Amino acid sequence: MTERILIIDDDARLGAMVSEYLGESGFRATVRETAADGLAALKAEPFDALVLDVMLPDVDGFEILRRVRADSDVPILMLTARGESTDRVVGLELGADDYLPKPFSPRELLARLRAILRRRRHSSGPAAVLRYGRLEIDRGARAVRVDGEDRPLTSYQFDPLVVPAEHAGRVLARETLMELVRGESLEAFDRSIDVHVSRIRSAIEDDPKKPRRIITVRGAGYVFARSQDDEA
Repeated sequence: MTERILIIDDDARLGAMVSEYLGESGFRATVRETAADGLAALKAEPFDALVLDVMLPDVDGFEILRRVRADSDVPILMLTARGESTDRVVGLELGADDYLPKPFSPRELLARLRAILRRRRHSSGPAAVLRYGRLEIDRGARAVRVDGEDRPLTSYQFDPLVVPAEHAGRVLARETLMELVRGESLEAFDRSIDVHVSRIRSAIEDDPKKPRRIITVRGAGYVFARSQDDEA
């Protein structure tokens, strides 16, 4: 399922740029330019994360943070034009998950956003283990099992497996997959993605030459396929 991000920032140009970048990276972004509109959006529908500017025209971002934290644990990334360490400390003490001073690169925001979403998923108990029929992916232990038997994968291969599994049923372009795993174990990740996928298939597929889990979609990328057994 596509993760939904709410951006509360009165800079319309910045909001549009970030929204477009997140959309190209597989997220669904909604932008609100005032605290009132942002809080209304949060009440109206669920979001997976909030990108919150400190400097807003109607209500201070720290006050919004207090209100949100009163009844929600949604991951929050704070944005500000101020770079003082005291502001960063205040935001984190009030419950922000991360803090990014302006100006910033959209790529850094994306990496930080993915990191807080990943931490939240990993801290949610049983959800840390993905199960698809005979296949089990333990994100906490970074272990993979088929029929209860460990299937060894290197750290360079684990993330290119877990990321498509987290987006099961959705086609991921090679570029998108590389962006999703970059910054974790694959610091030097490049277009050898096909080699990594081949090795993953050798570890988890009954017949790597006829894969049933990680399927190549010609001209588009890869999709982690569900099977009828997954629902059993």
